[in-house]
Amino acid sequence: MLEFVKNLLAGFWMTLSEMSPYLLFGFFVAGLLSIIVSRLWVQRHLGGRGPWPLVKASIFGVPLPLCSCGVIPVAMSLHKHGASKGSTISFLLSTPQTGVDSIFVTFSLLGPLFAIFRPIAAFATGVIGGGFVSLFDRTTTVNKQDVCTDDCCSPDKRTRFIGGFKFAFVTLPRDIGPAMLVGLVIAALISALVPDDFFADRFIMHPFLAMLIMMVIGIPVYVCATASVPIAAVLIMKGLNPGAALVFLMTGPATNAASFTTIWKVLGRRTAIIYLLTVAGCALAAGLILDYLAGWFGSEVVTKPHWMLPQQVKTVSAVILLAVLLHAVFFKAGGEESPH
Repeated sequence: MLEFVKNLLAGFWMTLSEMSPYLLFGFFVAGLLSIIVSRLWVQRHLGGRGPWPLVKASIFGVPLPLCSCGVIPVAMSLHKHGASKGSTISFLLSTPQTGVDSIFVTFSLLGPLFAIFRPIAAFATGVIGGGFVSLFDRTTTVNKQDVCTDDCCSPDKRTRFIGGFKFAFVTLPRDIGPAMLVGLVIAALISALVPDDFFADRFIMHPFLAMLIMMVIGIPVYVCATASVPIAAVLIMKGLNPGAALVFLMTGPATNAASFTTIWKVLGRRTAIIYLLTVAGCALAAGLILDYLAGWFGSEVVTKPHWMLPQQVKTVSAVILLAVLLHAVFFKAGGEESPH
């Protein structure tokens, strides 16, 4: 029992120290985005017909650090302010799959190719899903609002800066902190309990079966885009093929029961079904492509980072990140809202 606890704590700290410098930097970049890019400015670009609003919605969504539950109210606000159904779905599909924070964490734990491929897959999913909705569900429910009352509209630069800092290191950690800690604990449990090559023994000859299983697991559950990375990293260490891990990284953050039912209610049954089928189809396609790249470049290129930070930097960053996350968890009530 003592050995198990030691392995559990060692796995938790190892994963935390590897991802913490990148996650802290991702929080900082997210804060800058919250100051520079206002919600009203985004809303102006997501209305109208044609492919360009879908492309812009996906581009806007990829760097934003919002998970599948957090993105729902933002997307519904975009829709009420004039965004088309297609643009709304593009935003809903691309945003929760990734973000500046999860991109840096993906780089730290899964390597540069994985970190590059993941946002590209999220962007493609958003454009494809929004395109299908624009083609097959042309009903509109637009309620335009042109008055901006957010803090980001304030002309006071000091107010905007303070709001961005709070968003980066208070609001955002508060939103993803509990899920992040749970993800770290799950990753540590898998590392301690699951034998090495566990998945390799079962799925090495059936990588597509592994993708289907990860899809079935990922679609109904809520997994934060950033919190899912350490889980995927440990699963790969245990023998899961990179494509199946990517399927989990796409379906887990992009879908859950709450988001699906909300889309069904607000945007309609047809849009909700297109949304779900797009996530499933694009995740499987992306998984197959990534496995092909893994075979072409070598799995080490896909799943291992090549730039290592000094251990002292990792340790200090881990302590800071743990303090930020624990503060976010225990002082969740009464926190400041995002400036957007």
